Amino acid sequence: MTDTVTGPFVRYEVADGFATLTLDSPHNRNALSSKLVAELLQGLDDAAADPAVRGIVLAHTGNTFCAGADLSEASNADPAVAADDRTRVFVGVLRRLLVCPKPVIAQIDGNVRAGGMGIVGACDLAVAGPTSSFALTEARIGLAPFIISLTLLPRLTSRAASRYFLTGEKFDAAVAEQIGLITTGAADPVAEVARLRAELRKSAPQGLAESKRLANAAMLAEFERSAEELAHRSASFFGTDEVREGMTAFLQRRPPSWAE
Repeated sequence: MTDTVTGPFVRYEVADGFATLTLDSPHNRNALSSKLVAELLQGLDDAAADPAVRGIVLAHTGNTFCAGADLSEASNADPAVAADDRTRVFVGVLRRLLVCPKPVIAQIDGNVRAGGMGIVGACDLAVAGPTSSFALTEARIGLAPFIISLTLLPRLTSRAASRYFLTGEKFDAAVAEQIGLITTGAADPVAEVARLRAELRKSAPQGLAESKRLANAAMLAEFERSAEELAHRSASFFGTDEVREGMTAFLQRRPPSWAE
């Protein structure tokens, strides 16, 4: 499947000192297609370069914040050639979120899966509403959460990482807050993000930038040490028999052979 929907997949708006980047590709559950990724990176760069922007809100339309990789796009590509490129592009997305000098708030009220989990982990603050659900489903299609482990393992408790990496179980905002994935669950995530924006406006731009550098220093150091190896390992799994079966089963909405 190729993207046939017209218009931007990431809407960019600036108001009251904050840039809001809204993932707006509901036809594929805001999956990380090449178009969405390119527009997201451009939006992050634009916000970082704008002196009028104090922070960034990453929001979404539809009932899914981000479903992870666009498996339909991935399945049509030559796995030996394209998987490495896709993986490295996604590494760039996570790194851009970490090094952006302005705080990034994830505003979630829907489903988060796979690569979307890594994006949540890379955000500085994350607020999730009552309809939110989270899952790491890579193992169910023959993969592992290679790249997103760079931003998830520093956030999650070790027991939670083991459980949800291995089982692919779904969990809600209350559990996500308890295990460290999100900052807070909220009955009204829009109102809670507005409150956090007001708090951030009390801080000086350079104070925010340097505080973010301090908070992310250990995560970023490990990111730089391990990203290349994990990108290689991740790409090497695409095209294997189990991944082909896992992706095919996912697209055909059936259990994979090992789960039947």
